[in-house]
Amino acid sequence: MTNKPHGTLYVGVTSDLIKRAHEHRHEMMDGFTKKYRCKNLVYYELLGNMGFAITREKQLKAGSRKKKIALIEAMNPEWHDLYGSIIG
Repeated sequence: MTNKPHGTLYVGVTSDLIKRAHEHRHEMMDGFTKKYRCKNLVYYELLGNMGFAITREKQLKAGSRKKKIALIEAMNPEWHDLYGSIIG
């Protein structure tokens, strides 16, 4: 999630991407994303189970900002908000 292209980045894990992205978009939870207004879904990965997802989240959080931006731009070079594409 981000607040604008090349802005503040948030990495998280969830078992329900649509629900979680909705919660962030509508500031339904206090915390980092609300404080920094990270409402745009610009990158996501779908993994086979929560164990894999948690491991991947830790890898991403430990990685550099440069690596995160490279992942985003490989999937979404224009930094479009992908929320509409996941809700159908």
